[in-house]
Amino acid sequence: VPEHVWRINLDVPEEAQQNLSFGAADRWWEQTDLTKLILASNKLQSLSEDVQLLPALTMLDVHDNQLTSLPSALGQLENLQKLDVSHNKLRSLPEELLQLPHLRSLLVQHNELSQLPEGLGQLLSLEELDVSNNQLTAVPTSFALLVNLVRLNLACNQLKELPADLSALKSLRQLDCTKNYLETVPSKLATMASLEQLYLRKNKLRSLPEFPSCKLLKELHAGENQIEILDAENLKQLSSLCVLELRDNKIKAVPEEITVLQKLERLDLANNDISRLPYTLGNLPQLKFLALEGNPLRTIRRDLLQKGTQELLKYLRSKIQDDGPGASEEPPVTAMTLPSQSKVNIHAITTLKLLEYSDKQAAEIPSAVFDAVGANPVATVNFSKNQLRDIPPRLVELKDSVCDVSLGFNKISSISSELCLLHKLTHLDLRNNVLTALPEEMEALKRLHTINLAFNRFKVFPSVLYHLPALETILLSNNQVGSIDPVQLKGMDKLGTLDLQNNDLLQVPPELGNCENLRSLLLEGNPFRTPRAAVLAKGTAAVLEYLRSRIPS
Repeated sequence: VPEHVWRINLDVPEEAQQNLSFGAADRWWEQTDLTKLILASNKLQSLSEDVQLLPALTMLDVHDNQLTSLPSALGQLENLQKLDVSHNKLRSLPEELLQLPHLRSLLVQHNELSQLPEGLGQLLSLEELDVSNNQLTAVPTSFALLVNLVRLNLACNQLKELPADLSALKSLRQLDCTKNYLETVPSKLATMASLEQLYLRKNKLRSLPEFPSCKLLKELHAGENQIEILDAENLKQLSSLCVLELRDNKIKAVPEEITVLQKLERLDLANNDISRLPYTLGNLPQLKFLALEGNPLRTIRRDLLQKGTQELLKYLRSKIQDDGPGASEEPPVTAMTLPSQSKVNIHAITTLKLLEYSDKQAAEIPSAVFDAVGANPVATVNFSKNQLRDIPPRLVELKDSVCDVSLGFNKISSISSELCLLHKLTHLDLRNNVLTALPEEMEALKRLHTINLAFNRFKVFPSVLYHLPALETILLSNNQVGSIDPVQLKGMDKLGTLDLQNNDLLQVPPELGNCENLRSLLLEGNPFRTPRAAVLAKGTAAVLEYLRSRIPS
């Protein structure tokens, strides 16, 4: 920096030496002290201590230089309100900086800071603090004193946790924690009453934080995390939310309660594991943008997704069916009750050998359903789309005749021994539950040839499946299975279809190529690098051939 810049308040201008007839514009003795100095986008490697000769400065901007340190004399600029030292090579900030009583904006993003001064909380006037794109692993606890802070940017650092003390920032409206290593958010942050925008993208969150007091929160960005469940209770607290961004997570379902977000304008759920949507989503009055691409949606055609938000909402609204009042009050079943009135379709039992009690959202199957069977042999049972948490114990009463059981779309977390006694079972549908394992007793199901376990929570391939010799079809898509045993699979002579789409397979064992009985092997949507998508697209035979070619000889 040229010397005369620092001395601009002190030196008498040259023209004062020569020109003796001063016009109004040249009255240098009326000159005021310098208040703003902008030295941005130069090649400065240091700043002189002479900066203290400019005590009236309210703004100093030295961003985009090559500074590795700052002069301690900065602490003397007691009128300074804005300091921009971003885009330099600073490794630390001088302690003297903490003496600036009027500093309102401190911008230090894009430097090489691994820590901040512990006393940063002394800057009581601070309203804006940007420390993004540094190498910070922690935030000073004194941050809690910054009660006037309105914007805080901590993005692109190495933070593994946030101090709960941040909840003291009562004026904070915008908090950006994008691209750190956060696994949780302290529950105390929920008391930040002024918070309007919260950015948590690109972290390691497994669930959406709770925000009971954040009544003003308008934007919540939590894409690119590992969120699996949207908690209905959490959503209910976000009544002011306009933007909810949750793309690139592992969300399996959208709760009906999302309709409490009456002010929602943008909802981004792209690239998750969502298979069905609540149709009531179509009733959100302000929704202008809805992104759903990259989900395994069963009920919505792909071409509909490409027609845009308004068409999609119109379709969802058209699907809403009003359940009439009193639907839960069932009339008693008597000999005179017509099949249409009774809760059990007797006609279906006697002629179709079908026992159906589905789509009732029931927590358990009423005894009357099983009582209605009597001596009739039942071949097919459909208890799907309820709220069952366990396998109905009375299912065992049907063991001599039942061969097809559907318990999909419930909340079943474990398989009881009753199910393992259904020795004639050939088809078993358990999709969309919360299963993590299958019991070894299932080995008794010697006739089982199709099992559907899609959309559960299996982290490992259920080993009992390897011991079911009649199995022809295994559907295990949309779980978190990390590996398979190709040797055991080769022993399954009848296996023709194996669906492992959208799991966590990091590699495909080349020996899987030896399973030559497989007619349909589905592996898309896993994080492995080989075989590449182009090989997968050629079909099962090509994939098996490719895998065989990779077996070490």
